[in-house]
Amino acid sequence: MHSMNTPAQRLTLAAALIASFLMFTVPARGQAQDAAPEVGPTHAPLPAPTAPATPPAAPAAPVAAAPGEPGKPAFGMPDPSAPLRYDTEYPPMHYEGLAQNNRIARLQARLERGEVKLDFEPGHGYLRSLLKALDIDPSSQVLVYSKTSLQTGEIQAASPRALYFNEDTYVGWVQGAQQIELGTMDSTLDQVFYTLKNGSPVPAHFKRETTSCLGCHDSLSYSGGGVPRFLLMSTYVNTHGDALTHEGSILVTDHTEFRYRWGGWYVTGQQGSEVHLGNVLVHDVKELINLDSVRRGNLDNLDALFDTKPYLTDKSDIVALQVLLHQSTVQDRITEVNWDTRTALAKAGKDPADGRGVTLPPQSRKQIKDEMDALVDEMLFVGDPGYKSKLTGNSGFDKWFQARGPRDSHGRSLRELDLTTRLFKYPCSFLIYSDAFNALPLYAKDYLYARLVRILTGKEHASQYAALSEAGRKAAVEILKATLPQFAAALKKG
Repeated sequence: MHSMNTPAQRLTLAAALIASFLMFTVPARGQAQDAAPEVGPTHAPLPAPTAPATPPAAPAAPVAAAPGEPGKPAFGMPDPSAPLRYDTEYPPMHYEGLAQNNRIARLQARLERGEVKLDFEPGHGYLRSLLKALDIDPSSQVLVYSKTSLQTGEIQAASPRALYFNEDTYVGWVQGAQQIELGTMDSTLDQVFYTLKNGSPVPAHFKRETTSCLGCHDSLSYSGGGVPRFLLMSTYVNTHGDALTHEGSILVTDHTEFRYRWGGWYVTGQQGSEVHLGNVLVHDVKELINLDSVRRGNLDNLDALFDTKPYLTDKSDIVALQVLLHQSTVQDRITEVNWDTRTALAKAGKDPADGRGVTLPPQSRKQIKDEMDALVDEMLFVGDPGYKSKLTGNSGFDKWFQARGPRDSHGRSLRELDLTTRLFKYPCSFLIYSDAFNALPLYAKDYLYARLVRILTGKEHASQYAALSEAGRKAAVEILKATLPQFAAALKKG
């Protein structure tokens, strides 16, 4: 059974795999696998180092893709000479096939039809034009300075990697790098990954990546039985972006306590008395013994920490980081449910996209039920530790993010932010509108909608939902009834 960002996860990683997130990290030698899946994840705290560590091992060199068939593979097709584990472990997913139901594939089609053109500019290459074409605002910029991606040589505290995102697509840019790295949710395949050459103004063409990314972006590090994933990590690193300890890295979700988030990341904005591990700039592990003395928070910008002029903004917005954390957690849960449900239905001789009314074998039924319940809890923010102080961003991300998405007749939206004691105002994730959620098999969607209706209407009284206020539940039901026909139909059924 595979695992995602699972409970009690405390990974011991080789130094080459640190603070990995979303794009194409280099697999580390001897990387530990995730723990077995449980429901309702929690995370062990990062241990404070007490003694100097030996210098980290040099990152493993990226594995070059094996040569393909003569000529270029069709857009969206993986390298034909690199067979995937998924072909035999999850045959109904056809992950080896075309990835065409995602924002990047749609942009490639528009490029080929001549409907849009990406402009190349000195310094950033295609970045600014690419973000505009993908409908991603520069205010979403967050910065990570641990050595990640295939371009580790350029990443350090003085030149962090920039990540930009919207509700389904992620773009990674590194100063001076020869390519831009991308990840997106495909409504058929879920997480898929691409690169775009960015060293010179050659015609823009997105190359789909598989095994070079799945060593990290698979829930079991592509060792077998895992599924694609996005991930965030928090770790202790020095100013060169190298790991300071082999014991201080954890996978992070929106269940992780605030004080253990963002090691190896920059964080701007106001968080009051809350503390985190972002903006920690040290040269030696001994400096971490008195951790509070090196913490930095409540920064309006990053100009005092490094030269921000090469970046689109001088921010790594605290609100964008929290949304990113919630979003990637839910998307990983969706993938887990989708892949396991479709595979179980296919093994039972049923249509993988349907399954309505099907009774699966007991073991598969229990596993998928546990995964669906975990997805419901993620979407209702169960186990989220909340905030002790108000969070305030200043990049403009909050306004841009809240303006996207359906509203009811009263102007209410599931994207509305709270930021005083919790991230969102209403107790249901905006990702219920996502193409990936909508593409789940009917077997899963019927169960998920029915449970969400029971919980939000107060008919289910499990202890983990006690924190959901009556007013919040009522508002969520009204918004969903007005903006999501599938939910309205499930509500009518009761």
